[in-house]
Amino acid sequence: MLTRCFESAQLNGLTLKNRFIKAGTFEGKSPLGLPNDLYSQFHMAMAEGGVGMTTLGYCATEADGRINENMLYMDEYLRPSISTLIEQLHAAGTKVSGQMGHCGGFSKNKQLKRKRPRGPQFGINLLGFPYGMLFTDKMSLEDIDEMVQSYHDAAVFMQSVGFDCIEIHFGHGYGLCQFMSPKTNKRKDEYGGSLENRMRLPLRALAAVRKAVGDDFPIIGKISLTEGVRGGLHYDDAIAIGKMLDAAGIDGLVTSGGTSTMNPMIMFRGDNILQPLIKAEKNLLMKLILRLVGPSMFRDYPYKELYFLQQAKRLREAVSCNMIYVGGASCNDSFAELMLAGFDFIQLGRGLLADSDLVNLAQQAAEKSLPYKSRCVHCNECVATIEHVDGIHCTRFS
Repeated sequence: MLTRCFESAQLNGLTLKNRFIKAGTFEGKSPLGLPNDLYSQFHMAMAEGGVGMTTLGYCATEADGRINENMLYMDEYLRPSISTLIEQLHAAGTKVSGQMGHCGGFSKNKQLKRKRPRGPQFGINLLGFPYGMLFTDKMSLEDIDEMVQSYHDAAVFMQSVGFDCIEIHFGHGYGLCQFMSPKTNKRKDEYGGSLENRMRLPLRALAAVRKAVGDDFPIIGKISLTEGVRGGLHYDDAIAIGKMLDAAGIDGLVTSGGTSTMNPMIMFRGDNILQPLIKAEKNLLMKLILRLVGPSMFRDYPYKELYFLQQAKRLREAVSCNMIYVGGASCNDSFAELMLAGFDFIQLGRGLLADSDLVNLAQQAAEKSLPYKSRCVHCNECVATIEHVDGIHCTRFS
């Protein structure tokens, strides 16, 4: 089954040269929302290293959809630089996806146009609190309509500049997930309460993107199999959510987990990221908050290969769309096991930070019937480099 990883595959109307996709991770290489040379070099290294498709991380649907002011947002200012990069990536033989997201009420964006970020309900803006952005406002029905329109408009733009695929971010505690989760959505109207109501906005966003790009353009979605917190989304919810997205016409589901706002370690596994984050944090108040509440937020989850596999297989059995596995796949044995289990594509994150040529190396080893394993040791120190001057990178091998 291993050879299947390196064969071409279809994702709706798109042909990928193999089944490996660079996972969407915010690169931290776009000061004030403008991709720099390091941004281009980062993705070109992935293309030259053999991935079938690379994902530009966190493409906000609007300026206020950014978590911070250094993230891209899908608007005309970006056309010259992003279209040039996509052309270069195409020339290098890889397709390009964009991870479409909105921060909702979780923001420290200093260039926020609105008075405050907006989410499902009024509350404390945990990320922005140390920066003087204390609260999150409750979205009105008009605000919700505007957010849906922002997904449509962003999709029109992304298709026009050459993206081959859009990955809608439905997970990790960001804007759409804030509506999906009973932990963060206590609304009493048609957007709160039952799972069907809480899925109303995410499904509207998906429909808006589909309307913008047409039937043949690939749309995939990243979900959290579990948020890993009491009162949040759990594994059984993921089955129901996956079925709803599948029925609504999504082309593929990315099976991640955890939430950046409450339990991030469940998505990473391995060494705890708390101390690297404290060391990297420049805001003294945030550094203090991390020291005080970090031990309860950043829990210990030992690393093991394919740590989401059993729960992802449950979803594989429940839906008919493509399934894209992410979470602890770092060797050829794991890649083969995923193919045998019926997954269609594999997303790679930390392994590609350690070895941008992972796919080429894995294929060369497979052709010689030799084992292969990424150099990544799952120290998770890369997570704390997102706001480093050089952006995200492996601290050991780059």
